[in-house]
Amino acid sequence: MPKNIHEIRDPIHVFVRLDSHEREVLNSRPFQRLRHIHQLALTYLVYPGATHKRFEHSLGVTELASRVFDVVTNPGKVTDQIRSFLSPLDRRDELRYWRRVLRMAALCHDIGHLPFSHAAEKELLPDGWDHEKLTREIISSDEMKSIWARITPPLRYEDIVKLAVGPKKAEDLEFSDWETILSEIITGDAFGVDRMDYLLRDSHHAGVAYGKFDHYRLIDTLRILLNPPSDKKGSSEEPALGVEEGGIQSAEALMLARYFMYSQVYFHPVRRIYDIHLKDFLKEWLDDGAFSTNLRLHLAMTDNEVTAGLHEAARGDGRSGHVNARRIVGREHFKLIYGRKPQDFKINPEAGKAVFEALGSEFGADNFRRDRYRQESGPPDFPVRMRDGQVDSSLEISETLNNVPDVSVDYVFAERSMLDRAQEWLTGRRADIIQPKEETDNG
Repeated sequence: MPKNIHEIRDPIHVFVRLDSHEREVLNSRPFQRLRHIHQLALTYLVYPGATHKRFEHSLGVTELASRVFDVVTNPGKVTDQIRSFLSPLDRRDELRYWRRVLRMAALCHDIGHLPFSHAAEKELLPDGWDHEKLTREIISSDEMKSIWARITPPLRYEDIVKLAVGPKKAEDLEFSDWETILSEIITGDAFGVDRMDYLLRDSHHAGVAYGKFDHYRLIDTLRILLNPPSDKKGSSEEPALGVEEGGIQSAEALMLARYFMYSQVYFHPVRRIYDIHLKDFLKEWLDDGAFSTNLRLHLAMTDNEVTAGLHEAARGDGRSGHVNARRIVGREHFKLIYGRKPQDFKINPEAGKAVFEALGSEFGADNFRRDRYRQESGPPDFPVRMRDGQVDSSLEISETLNNVPDVSVDYVFAERSMLDRAQEWLTGRRADIIQPKEETDNG
């Protein structure tokens, strides 16, 4: 087995250690590209320190993934019941193989990201494509398969794909219980280390404290447990990542960190309008208005090329995307005119739409943009092993988890030259505008 020969300093995890095969992945063209993909897109225009890249995040995910693996496969922390479900736990060679697969999958989990990451991905790729599909294509490419083949024993690229993207993004692949658990270590909604690292790392670089939680304690208390029977789930007895009772507060802190980072950083209104302007620019600037799914062209396109295009387009009126490029480069972005309040949502869940349409009708639709997001799922439900050995649902024992607010925004932005006029017009009409049409029509 290759020695750890390469140590990389990291501001979050101090050191990330790679063996010679992992260093080959690090030095590969697809992975080096991540040095030029910002983790948080244009967030650095709001939080100047947020200039970190997908490169170091992927290293951090690798470090955390192996820490979690070592804890949850520790023989002293696995019950006989779990062993009966997951046979690799009793086979040392298999554990070594899957630990290596997990680390490679963690390294590669973001390798398919587009320039500036998630900004309007759905609108800038052909139907059926997303960054996870590009990740699958890269892991399965000849360049990467040659690395997997040189390892002893050789790694199956299909295994790396499964763990890197998870069953939700690879519905065409069959996952064993063991593969599902390992993919959950990276991609899981509750304890995925992708989320753990980006919360810690984004918080550090943005200069905020919202994303911090005791990940050392949390990881040390993670276990593979059977989901408890419940009215919602039925008695499925499927293994899942869960936590010892002593780690429940750390798990709660993780979920709260996610909420606060989304509400304070990821959905900061200026950050969101920059994403909208960037999307509008790319639709004009890119050939056919979309990114290519050809791997050669994909790997050649980074934030650097897009940034150069932005600055070039901003300089001349006749260039494609000039208006939106100027809005970004010259900081002439649209300004927030409406942000939905909780009481607005109670009156009308479509209050933002009503305001957006009313403003567009009065002043012209091109002068306004709407940004809407609502969390589709509630807090994750995971098993918790109590001190008496009983396994319960986290939602049955944690009031905190049941009360973490959903992440929800509904913004309307106005072209800045008419902001004051539109704001004055809206002020006296807002209450009437957000009333549901049925109530308004019935008087």
